Amino acid sequence: MLDREGYRPNVGIILCNAKNEVFWGKRIREHSWQFPQGGIKRGETPEQAMYRELQEETGLLPEHVSILGRTKDWLRYDVPTHWIKREWRGSYKGQKQIWFLLRLLGRDTDICLRATDHPEFDAWRWTTYWVSLDSVIEFKRGVYEMALNELARFLDADQRKAKRDTQLRRNKTGEMGNQNGS
Repeated sequence: MLDREGYRPNVGIILCNAKNEVFWGKRIREHSWQFPQGGIKRGETPEQAMYRELQEETGLLPEHVSILGRTKDWLRYDVPTHWIKREWRGSYKGQKQIWFLLRLLGRDTDICLRATDHPEFDAWRWTTYWVSLDSVIEFKRGVYEMALNELARFLDADQRKAKRDTQLRRNKTGEMGNQNGS
């Protein structure tokens, strides 16, 4: 399914843990690392595709994550001609992606790279949010940088909310303690 300009609709997923480290998957039988991503099927919304791809590539279910944010518009990258199958040359340019920033609510042990018969990754690790993109295939690096930059504000907002929630809980506990102690 290509749009009129030759781009295949796709989703990208930046999964963060409680320390704001990001999930980094090693492509099966390759020496490149990437975020989970995959195509949007006909009739799927980007969010539905994101949950499907998340489950297929990491084994995580919707209850294991919360959505912190998503890119406002499509981010595009072109695939070099020598990477494109001959039968697609001339019509396929690359991918357009909606990127999602997710917070892992589950545990590391909930991650399963063998959730399907066709795994994408053979290893994974947590790494800093501002991950070095040197191990990402060159033609995707610009999109990764754009996605990380655009979604960072949601990560910051989530941290501020968590701090406010913690402070509110402390205040309520302190007030209740004072009320009970009077």
